[in-house]
Amino acid sequence: MKKLDWYILKKILVTFVFVVGLLLLIIVVIDYTEKNDDFIKNELTSNLIWRYYLSFTPYIASLLTPITVFIATVFVTAKMASKTEIVAILASGVSFRRMLYPYLLASVLIGCLSFYFNSYVIPDANKFRLDFEMRYLKDPFYNTDKHIHIKIAERDSLEDYIYIYRYDVKRNVGNSVTLETMKGTKLVEKISARQIDWDTTGRWKLKRWQKREVLGTSEIITEGDELDTLLNLSPEDFGNKDRIWETMTMGELNKHIKLQKSRGADDVHIFQIEKYVRYMAPFTVIILMAIGVIVSAKKSRQGTGFQIALGFVIAFAFIITFIMANAIAEAGSMNILLAIWMPNIIFAGVAMLLYKTVPK
Repeated sequence: MKKLDWYILKKILVTFVFVVGLLLLIIVVIDYTEKNDDFIKNELTSNLIWRYYLSFTPYIASLLTPITVFIATVFVTAKMASKTEIVAILASGVSFRRMLYPYLLASVLIGCLSFYFNSYVIPDANKFRLDFEMRYLKDPFYNTDKHIHIKIAERDSLEDYIYIYRYDVKRNVGNSVTLETMKGTKLVEKISARQIDWDTTGRWKLKRWQKREVLGTSEIITEGDELDTLLNLSPEDFGNKDRIWETMTMGELNKHIKLQKSRGADDVHIFQIEKYVRYMAPFTVIILMAIGVIVSAKKSRQGTGFQIALGFVIAFAFIITFIMANAIAEAGSMNILLAIWMPNIIFAGVAMLLYKTVPK
């Protein structure tokens, strides 16, 4: 690391922190203004509101990181170009590729910190944030799902499934329940019940149940009023799943994906998208910083303002591409991993094309 490297690195990091802080301040003020009526209506204390915004700001900062890195890079590099500092650096014998070293170091540092916070710190903060929003800012949650099918266990060559017509999250009660044990395509055991209740001891109770055991060509039928049973299922599985993936650390996310796959759930791709986005984000930071340097390194006759405006246009194009890629991934019309990485692939190509136009 030479003085030049420290000079550029310091400028990038200071400007990045300043831009993030400024945008966060504006967003928090606007958000507080919109939600103030709800805070007053619920008679929330200042400590609770303060805690909410302590969990809200890291979430917003993580969303802004790739774009703020790009903006900071364009601003710093354009200012250096306008003062002929870039020309002086290149004239001193430093190659353009060598000049990119402190930018690369800054992008890797910010990218690694972003990945760590997105994977382990922000999900814990989101647990409080989303619970706060659900309790005080949104309407109460009611489970409107019907005909719920879940694979709850797999043991030896047997598989257990549960069917619930409707589940009431307020009372933790399900109606019209069927438990089936299958061996391949053959039914081994079936329990039907009018109702299933969650007991405070951590067990499920089947009410007005009937059990059929299939033994070759014969059946054994038993029935009763109440039956305790242990299931790989909890009331949380029927609770509000709105953006629940945002509350999961990387370890929890991997476990949940594995569990949902074993259950044959149809929402596995949503959690896979979240996982791939977290891995993609650090590379996005590196690519956008590279583009930022390239578009602003050359001194422009239109001035610094034009280069910054051009930077915003490219940032806007990236956001649109990212939103489209997410929509494609959620629709399942393309391989999820490829769809999520599509913005990075496209803009990496853009960076390589732009790099050829920069004076070396």
